[in-house]
Amino acid sequence: MSGMERFIVSARKYRPDSFESLIGQENIATTLKNSILRNQLAHAYLFCGPRGVGKTTTARIFAKTINCLDPGETMDPCGKCESCVSFAEGRSYSIHELDAASNNSVDDIRQLNELVRIAPQIGKYSVYIIDEVHMLSASAFNAFLKTLEEPPSHAVFILATTEKHKILPTILSRCQTYDFNRISVANIVKTLNDISVKEGVSAHPEALHIIAQKADGAMRDALTIFDQAVAFCGKSISYESIISSLNVLDYDYYIRLTDLFLQGRHSDTLLLFDEILSKGFSALHFIGGLSSHFRDLLICKDKSTISLLELAPSFRDKYIAQAESCSLHFLYDALTLTTTCEAGYKSSGHQRLHIEIALIRLCRINSPAWVGDNAAPAKTDAVVESPAPQAKAADVTESPAPQAKIAAPESPAPQAKAADVTESPTPESHTGSATTISIKNLIKSAGKNGRSATSSTEREIGSDTIEQERLNEIWKRMAEAESSLPRLSTTISQTEPSVRDNTIIVFPVKNELQKSWIEQNCKPRLIEFLKVNLNNKYVTLEIEVTPDDDPKDNKMYMPQEKAKFLMENYPEVKEMQKDLKLELK
Repeated sequence: MSGMERFIVSARKYRPDSFESLIGQENIATTLKNSILRNQLAHAYLFCGPRGVGKTTTARIFAKTINCLDPGETMDPCGKCESCVSFAEGRSYSIHELDAASNNSVDDIRQLNELVRIAPQIGKYSVYIIDEVHMLSASAFNAFLKTLEEPPSHAVFILATTEKHKILPTILSRCQTYDFNRISVANIVKTLNDISVKEGVSAHPEALHIIAQKADGAMRDALTIFDQAVAFCGKSISYESIISSLNVLDYDYYIRLTDLFLQGRHSDTLLLFDEILSKGFSALHFIGGLSSHFRDLLICKDKSTISLLELAPSFRDKYIAQAESCSLHFLYDALTLTTTCEAGYKSSGHQRLHIEIALIRLCRINSPAWVGDNAAPAKTDAVVESPAPQAKAADVTESPAPQAKIAAPESPAPQAKAADVTESPTPESHTGSATTISIKNLIKSAGKNGRSATSSTEREIGSDTIEQERLNEIWKRMAEAESSLPRLSTTISQTEPSVRDNTIIVFPVKNELQKSWIEQNCKPRLIEFLKVNLNNKYVTLEIEVTPDDDPKDNKMYMPQEKAKFLMENYPEVKEMQKDLKLELK
């Protein structure tokens, strides 16, 4: 073992050492270089952003550059002067790195304040890089404020954190803040490809895309996964080996499942889901991945959003092809189902069944008629125990038996259309005491119901003359239709409407409260009811306040009226309202 070369992880071995080699943070690198060129250095910087995106690396490059004795024209450290060499060898007394997670007390900050006063031995500046600065205690932050605001001219502080919201506003106001972005999948794939060439590793583009997506925008995580993949696969990293080693569900499963959803094949869908679970994949991660799959298909529907698809070219073509066979209606409903399923997964008592129900519903999006075309024909003697579907009362003979049975037709003819079935003149046959209903009559009655429903919904509203007698009749029916709101139903039934100019129906009410409540909550619905039933599309409803002359006949309908009456007639109620500071609503 002593003769073996020491292994250095890729995250350290290929760590950027100049502004030019920074990945995905070009804007920040340009700003920092310009500040050095123009000699406009701030005394404190705050680098914030997700993990593994280059905050500490950028801080080191910046510190090394401002202390470099011979920087290049592009403001990159030379790497050869005494300052650069001492920093590379870890013996620099001008650049200090502190971990706020383990040095977060007031005493630690006091020691730092004393150290700041010492001038640098080499270079112009003493740079203090404080990592995970949000871990400092509140008292340590306060002890650090004065030094951070007015440090010695040779001191530069660079604070780094992943949780900017935990930094005190007094600290934020004293620093120049730089927000680091997540690194794109394309940048990560390009970097991994360059590193694999240097390491002599053959890596398929699909495999590198999987690593990049698994890293979630963090370059350090991507390099760590890359090392893990090399340890598992050797010098050749294939797509199959990477999804196996990282326990990532193959895209092909989602593509196959979507094809089954579109065809309405729920049986095959459940079998494929069982195969996925048998391979050890998490059901929750599966349903989350299915949502992402539908999202990717949705962005493939528009050429302007295809650029958002972060997949290898071979998979991109498959997604574009499948998106063409998916309607927008299907994708919208599918996304709604999967996100709802994912949200309710943890609270479900039977989690596997919870997902299976969602998968069955996905199969039904394109198959609203839940009867398979390949269903076996019913036998002659078969009796179906389910109730008849939407049959008219005239088509079904009533029977004292609690459950109606539907007898199958005598000949097992293949599925016939409703139009091809002739009505039998013979009455329905009876089996025992239960009523039996002919399938032919059911089909006929269903057709009648469908036609009548269509005709009622599609019939255009005319412009009939509104007669008072007809209006009174419709007015009573409207009161019955609003029985779910007793207050409104009573008001309608106790008033007499009148017609004005053949289109304006006057609705008299007792007070302004009634008028306001009806106009805000019920008026559009009442107008629509009157238009349809009076067959006049120009009908409008005018609500007028017509209080009774006799106060004895006044009735209190609204809660405010009742409360006001009680307070005026019962002093103890008014006293209670004052004592409890009750608000009258």
